[in-house]
Amino acid sequence: MKIQVLGCSSAELPNANLPGFLVDGKILLDAGTIGTVLTESQQWKISHVLITHAHLDHVKDLPFFADNISMNRKRHQVTIMSIPEVNGALKKNLLNDILWPDFTKIPTPDDPILKLQNIQPGVSFTLDGYRIIGYEVRHTVPAVGYLIEDKNGKRLLYAGDAGPDNTIWEFIPGKLDGIIVEVSLPNRFQERALETGHLTPKLLQKELKRMKDLPDMIFITHCKPGYREKIQEELQSLHMGSITMLTDGARFEL
Repeated sequence: MKIQVLGCSSAELPNANLPGFLVDGKILLDAGTIGTVLTESQQWKISHVLITHAHLDHVKDLPFFADNISMNRKRHQVTIMSIPEVNGALKKNLLNDILWPDFTKIPTPDDPILKLQNIQPGVSFTLDGYRIIGYEVRHTVPAVGYLIEDKNGKRLLYAGDAGPDNTIWEFIPGKLDGIIVEVSLPNRFQERALETGHLTPKLLQKELKRMKDLPDMIFITHCKPGYREKIQEELQSLHMGSITMLTDGARFEL
């Protein structure tokens, strides 16, 4: 399983892209960043987008992605998958013919560019040879994280914005090959993290202690750009195993 980091920041700046992770070139985890990184031909290869929650930093590029696809003379449909609350929010607040054209009915309602498909938390489904399960996570809005297993048995958990006091860690069976998990703020902002449903290094440590076995690789995402160095310093002091701070453009393989 090969992962390309399109963006891994919780703020958009010239040196920081919003969350987006491309799995083997065809399945996208969140859609904060697409078109500023991927060429048209690379975007064309994406068949499914798994959205964790409806916050703008995780869905911002969906409208522009759909528009790029619409300009190609060949037909291509992309399936947007998430829980009903998330898909409903996308339809009501983003793809609503007001803020942006509703590409769930363009060019026709029967054959749109974007197809919204609901998933049921805790129920596995198969996608292009991958076995995927969405797990509900605690955030300020309805949200899920995704466990993805490829045909070789490699397993990655993308937790999305799974904040404090989550139970997802206890539900994951067996040891994971890798996890992408957020740490948005340094420890001194713990009160703000608790209010906004995000993690600090110490809060992450508390969450991961709920797991029976730590993953082989822990990848950190969603840092506030101005606090990356401090977050990294605090994570290293916890001695929690193999922790990597992700950067835009990074690639890794499980």
